[in-house]
Amino acid sequence: MSQIKLTKNELRDQQFKLSQLQKYLPTLQLKKAMLQVEVNNEQMELDRLHVLHNSKLEKVQEFEALFMEKDISFLLEALHVIDVQTSDENIAGIDIPVFEKAIFQEAKYSFFLAPYWFDDALILLRDLITIQKRMGVVKIRKERLEKELREVSIRVNLFEKVLIPRTLGNIKKIRVFLSDQQLSSVAQAKAAKKKILERKKKHEMKAIA
Repeated sequence: MSQIKLTKNELRDQQFKLSQLQKYLPTLQLKKAMLQVEVNNEQMELDRLHVLHNSKLEKVQEFEALFMEKDISFLLEALHVIDVQTSDENIAGIDIPVFEKAIFQEAKYSFFLAPYWFDDALILLRDLITIQKRMGVVKIRKERLEKELREVSIRVNLFEKVLIPRTLGNIKKIRVFLSDQQLSSVAQAKAAKKKILERKKKHEMKAIA
């Protein structure tokens, strides 16, 4: 850390720096609080999707025996995800993805040749895969928000525990020095005045004698 100058100009600079730090800190604290809420929301969404995923998975397992009956390659083709569409959302100054939908390959099968359970299985499996894709996007959202939260938390701690206390310390140090300097100047002025009065008195005594 560079040595501060013990001058009035430096005092003004440190006071201005302190005012800027104290002005900006509440903004950082608010952003930190907002990010923490958003991270918590994403975790709650992940928990909700996990429950929904497990519920769908239990229903899918009911079809397992049927999947062994015959060739279901046409079903697997219909479960192929062509694209996962997302949009962008800005939260606390950072861009994060928003899940829109999963685009599946078109189901090509004969209505008469497909087993009776095919439509139900297709809908259920696509729902399951869609949930998985949504969870992937939510995880990305949470990771980005957590990263930003960590960075903002570091800055808040820097302001609260380092920059503001250091600046307050600098201001106190400069004020003490200037105060001591002022007291010393006053003492020197009084001493000088006393000497002048003493000389004047001696001259007057000599003149009388």
